[in-house]
Amino acid sequence: MTAIRLALSELRRLAAGRLPKLAILAMALIPTLYAGLYLFANHDPYGQLDQVPAAVVVQDEGTTTTDAETGEKTERDFGRDVADQLLDDGGFGWVETSQADAEAGVRSGRYDAALIIGPTFSADLASAGEFEPQQASLTLITNDANNYLAGTISDTIVGKVRDSIAEEVGTEAADTFLRGFASIHTNLADAVDGAKKLLKGATTLDDGLADADDGAHTLADGAQQAADGAATLDGKVGTLASAVGQLDDGAGQLATGLGQLQDKTADLPAQTEKLSDGAAQVADGNAQVAQYGREAADAAGQVLPTLDGARSDAADALDQGRADVETRLDDLCASIPDGADGSDLAAQCAQLRSDVLDRLDTTRADVDGALDTQRDDVEGAVSKVEGASAKLDQLADGSRQVADGAATLAGATPQLTAGIASAASGADRLADGTGQLAAATPALVDGVHRLADGTGQVSDGTADLAAGTTKLSDGSGELKSGVKQLRDGLAEGLGQVPDLDDQTREDTASTIGNPLEVRNDALSSAGTYGAGLAPFFLSLATWIGAYVLFLLVRPLSTRALAAGRSALATALGGWATPAAIGVVQVAAMFAVTKFALDIQPAHGLFTALFLVLVSATFVAVLQALNVWLGAAGQFLGLVLMLVQLVTAGGTFPWQTIPQPLKAMHQFMPMTYAVEGLRQLLYGGNLATVSRDVTVLLGVLVVALGLTTLAARRQRVWTVTKLQPELVL
Repeated sequence: MTAIRLALSELRRLAAGRLPKLAILAMALIPTLYAGLYLFANHDPYGQLDQVPAAVVVQDEGTTTTDAETGEKTERDFGRDVADQLLDDGGFGWVETSQADAEAGVRSGRYDAALIIGPTFSADLASAGEFEPQQASLTLITNDANNYLAGTISDTIVGKVRDSIAEEVGTEAADTFLRGFASIHTNLADAVDGAKKLLKGATTLDDGLADADDGAHTLADGAQQAADGAATLDGKVGTLASAVGQLDDGAGQLATGLGQLQDKTADLPAQTEKLSDGAAQVADGNAQVAQYGREAADAAGQVLPTLDGARSDAADALDQGRADVETRLDDLCASIPDGADGSDLAAQCAQLRSDVLDRLDTTRADVDGALDTQRDDVEGAVSKVEGASAKLDQLADGSRQVADGAATLAGATPQLTAGIASAASGADRLADGTGQLAAATPALVDGVHRLADGTGQVSDGTADLAAGTTKLSDGSGELKSGVKQLRDGLAEGLGQVPDLDDQTREDTASTIGNPLEVRNDALSSAGTYGAGLAPFFLSLATWIGAYVLFLLVRPLSTRALAAGRSALATALGGWATPAAIGVVQVAAMFAVTKFALDIQPAHGLFTALFLVLVSATFVAVLQALNVWLGAAGQFLGLVLMLVQLVTAGGTFPWQTIPQPLKAMHQFMPMTYAVEGLRQLLYGGNLATVSRDVTVLLGVLVVALGLTTLAARRQRVWTVTKLQPELVL
C-alpha cells in the first residue's frame, strides 16, 4: 500500500495545475503520435508507386518471324508490347518519351527512373529462332541522388517485365520446337514406310541377283564345255592336217599315175590292180577325214547357240536386276525427310544409288564386250570349219568315186582304155580339190586354234562374270540387311519422337516457357508494408514514451527516502506512476493502430497486454538508469534507444547487421518486444511469445531489483547527492 500511496502522491504532484495536466496528456500521446505518423506515412507505399514518375523510351524497330512449319511470316514488335505493359500497369507512373528527355529527366529528378528499349530488341529476341542468337537487353537508367529505393524498385519492376517477356518468348520457342517434333514424327513415319518398301525391293533384288548368279554359273559351265569342245576339236585338227597332206600327196600321185597310165596302157592290168588298191585307201582316208570335218562342224555349230543363249539369259537377268535396283533406290532416296539428319541420309542414299548402278553398268558392258568379241571370233572359226567340212565331203565323194572306178576298172579291164581318159580327168580334178583342201587346211587349223583360244577366254570371262554376280548377290544381301537395319532404326527413332496433340503441345510449351511457379505459402502475413513495420515502430514509440516520462516524473520519491521508507516500496512507488501513464500511452497507441490505421492484430487482447508489459519493462529499465546514474543515466537511455534501433531487427533481418552490433542483439529488451509483437500481430508462434514475455518479465524484475538496491543506498545523503555535478 505504501508504493501505491507514493505513486498517487507523485501523480497528484504532476497534475497540480493546468499546464502540468497538459504536459501529462502530451507525454501520454507522444508514442501515439510517433508510431501513428510513421505507420500512416508507410502504410502502403507500394500501392502509391503509380505516383512515381518514370520514363520509357521505345526505339525498337520490330522484326519479322517465320513459322518453321508453315512458312508464314509475322511482324513482331516486342518493344511496343513492353511499353504498353508498363503504360497499362507497370508499377510506376510511366511516360513514353525520347531518350534525350528521359536522360535529362532522371538527371534533374523529374523522373526517378528511365527504361530504354533499343532498336534491335525484337530482332534479338527472335534471333534464337533463326539460329543466330543474340541476347536482348533493356537499359535502365536510375539516379540514387533522386531516391535510392526508387532505383531498387525499378530493378524489381524491370525484372518482372523481363520475366514476362522471357516467358512469352520461351513459350513461343518451345511451341515451335515441339511443332518441329511433330513434323519430324510425320517425316519419320513416311521414312519408315519408304524403308519398308525399300526392304521389299531389296528382297526382290536379292532374289533376282540370286537367279542371275545361278544363270551366270550356268553360262560359265556352258562356256567351259564349249572351251573343252574347242580344245578337243583343236586336238583333232592336227590329225586332219596330216590326213589332208597325205590326201594331197595321193591325189598328186594319182594324177601322175593316170597320166602315165594313159601313156602306157600296155601295163594296164598290173597297174589297174594297184590303182584299185590305192583308190580304196584314198577313199577310206577321205571318208575318215570327212567324218572328222563333220564332227568339227557339229561341235562348232553347237558353240554359237550355247553362247547366245547364255548371253541372252545373263543380259535379261542383269537388265531386270538393274531396273529393280534403280526403282527401289529412287523410292528410298525420295522418302528421306528434309533437315540436317535427312540431308546426310539423302547424300548417302544418292551415293549408294550411283555406286550400285555404275557397278551394274560396268559389269554389263564388260560382259557384252567380251561376249561380242569372242562370238565374232567363234562365228568366223565356225564358218571356216563348216566350209572345210563341205570340201572334205566333196573330197570323200570323189575319192569314193575313184575307188569305185578303180574297182570297176580292175574288174573290167576291157573297158579300162575307154575310162582312162575319164580317170585322168577325174584325177586332175581330184588333184585340184586336194590342192585347194591342202591350201585351206592351214586356215582351218588356225581357225580351230583361235576357236579354242576364244572359247577359253569366254570361259574365263564367264567365270569372272559368275564371280562378279556372286559378289553382287552377296552385296545385295548386305544391302537387304542394311535396309532392314535402316527400317528398324527409323521405326525405333519414330517411337522415341513425341507425337503430341495440340493441347498437350501448348501445355508443354507453356510449362517450358515458365517452368517454375512460386507459391507463397505464408505461415503468417502482415498484409501491408506499414503493418510489416508496426512491431518495430510500436516498440520504438513505447521506449520513447517511457523516456519522456522521466523528463517530468521523479524516478524515486525523495520524501520517501528521507522518511526511511522501504527501499522496495520506494522503488515500486517511483515505477508505478510512469508505468500507469505508460498504460495510457500504449492504450492510445493501440487504439489508433487498430482503428485508425486499420492494422488488425491476429491476437488483439494479447497484443494490448503485451504492449503494457513492454511499456512497464522499458519504464523499469529507464528508472534504474536514472536512479543509478542521474542525468548521465537519462542520456544513456537515449543512447540505448539508438543502439536498439539498429540491433532489434525491426526492418532488415538482424543477421544482416555488422558483427559488433549483431552480438548485442540478444541482450537488448527491444529485440524481444519486436519479436513478440510480430508473433501477436501476424498470428505467429505463441510459444515464441511466451519466451519473449519471460525475458521481458526477467528484465522488469532485474531493473526493479537494481532500482530497489539504489533506493537503499540513496537513503544515505551525500554531498554529491545534495549538489550533483550534472543536472538536466
